Amino acid sequence: MRVFLLVALLLLVGCFQESAIATRLDDRTFRIEGPPVPGGAETPNRRAAELKCPKGYRVLESQSQKGGRDRVIDEPNPMTIWTIRCF
Repeated sequence: MRVFLLVALLLLVGCFQESAIATRLDDRTFRIEGPPVPGGAETPNRRAAELKCPKGYRVLESQSQKGGRDRVIDEPNPMTIWTIRCF
């Protein structure tokens, strides 16, 4: 039973790893780094932005890059980085 719970916990942790990461820059400004997604989809960024800014947001800057967050790993899928400001 303990082994089953440990495996279930590890699977849950793996599921949350592929979501966007939001970092606070200012009082109403956030930097959102989306996971590498085929085709460069921005849906994970939109979800994170809607969680941080329930009244709405504006995208100040949008970047797209390959190679992961630090551009060092060999990741063929592009990731998107947004800088947003909440209303």
